[in-house]
Amino acid sequence: MKEQISAALVDLARMRGVRVLFAAESGSRAWGFASPDSDWDVRFIYVEPLDWHLSLRERRDVIEQMLPGDLDLSGWELKKALKLYAGTNAALNEWLGSPIVYRQEGSFADELRALLPAFFNPAKAMHHYLSMARGAYESHLQTPQVSLKKFFYFLRAVLACRFIERHRSQPPTAFADLMAGLDLGPALLADIEELMRHKSAIGERERHLLPLPWQEWMRAELERYALVQPTLGGAQGADLAALESLYRRHVRAC
Repeated sequence: MKEQISAALVDLARMRGVRVLFAAESGSRAWGFASPDSDWDVRFIYVEPLDWHLSLRERRDVIEQMLPGDLDLSGWELKKALKLYAGTNAALNEWLGSPIVYRQEGSFADELRALLPAFFNPAKAMHHYLSMARGAYESHLQTPQVSLKKFFYFLRAVLACRFIERHRSQPPTAFADLMAGLDLGPALLADIEELMRHKSAIGERERHLLPLPWQEWMRAELERYALVQPTLGGAQGADLAALESLYRRHVRAC
């Protein structure tokens, strides 16, 4: 599948006349708890030719393409990506931390990873993950029989909140690395591992009986981080010069 995805990115770049700087898996496959029928969610950053950037017209700065085999390609143009990065876009930060990388041109991704501590805003990042957790809980997790896919969306998001509270940095993309960065205790770890075994064996639409203590735990976690999030500080106030230099360099090279 990796070869198929790499070929699809080459075809897309040729047809659109763009250069793909970075591409990685996102979602459940990157997190490490995909179901047997999970889609392939490929996210990428690309750069348009210089004339595109010099035009006064507003241009579409997103590329989206669905391909056979549940292959979902979605990318952001470089200028859009860097603006979002500067404002702590947690989804983009997760792409950069994905353990499944399909394309990485030169030092581009490494430069962004190195700059992340200066641009990371703990309050904004926790708001993102808390909103994800609350949305999953309110829409899918208030009945005994739940989608384990949605439960793990909640679980990963709320553990990301815990990571941000403790480390004031971007949580790891891979779920195993996220858990390793937290002191969850043997009982909670065992319960999570048991549910992960169930999830890996069933389809995404199947439902599972979630024990009552999990319901109580989820409510308590949402209440806790709703109080913590407003108390977190912002970014360090990084200078945009480094991002602007990176932007100009890659636009001129296209």
